[in-house]
Amino acid sequence: MENIYYENNKVLIAGTVDSELTFSHMIYGEKFYLFRLKVPRLSDNFDFINITISERFFPYLRPAEGDLVEIHGQFRSYNNFSDQGSRLVLTVFVKSIDYVTSVDELQNPNRIFLNGFVCKPPIYRTTPFKREISDILLAVNRSYNKSDYIPCIAWGRNAKFAESLDVGENLKIWGRIQSREYRKKIGEDEYETKVAFEVSVSKLEFSDGSCEADF
Repeated sequence: MENIYYENNKVLIAGTVDSELTFSHMIYGEKFYLFRLKVPRLSDNFDFINITISERFFPYLRPAEGDLVEIHGQFRSYNNFSDQGSRLVLTVFVKSIDYVTSVDELQNPNRIFLNGFVCKPPIYRTTPFKREISDILLAVNRSYNKSDYIPCIAWGRNAKFAESLDVGENLKIWGRIQSREYRKKIGEDEYETKVAFEVSVSKLEFSDGSCEADF
């Protein structure tokens, strides 16, 4: 059953380990840790993606700052509850990890495929420069009756297509994971810089029930 759901949500990502490992949580005696991965973009900028890894990988590979690694996994979400309320946290959950000699040699170091369901009406808008954008929230099924809720952003023709989507429609999406800084107002003249994570869509279509990741 786990393999079936793995095909719904596949990530291939590579980059430089950009932080130390920090303890995240424990489930049934298994410890999980977080680190940040610096992933190159074609534009010579970078995305900084949160990674969750089990201690069971450490006997043969324990990520350290500066390491170049390639990860196969899933983009997962969970709610983090605090005094400020609940917020959606997104992280790549490691299924396999290996060292690489050069990220530049990889054809595409940031790829994601999702097969899920539209779970709220898409939000369509245009930028001041008349660029079309649609925000899509996709629910992707996982084993043990869980789902991951993945924010996706579509552009141009894909944005126009997404505008008419109904809640419950089954979509396949290809793209990349991106990090994006934004400023949130927390006082009359005070702002806080935050980071949002989302899937930048390169291709989307209605699902026929099959899963067709190209990696």
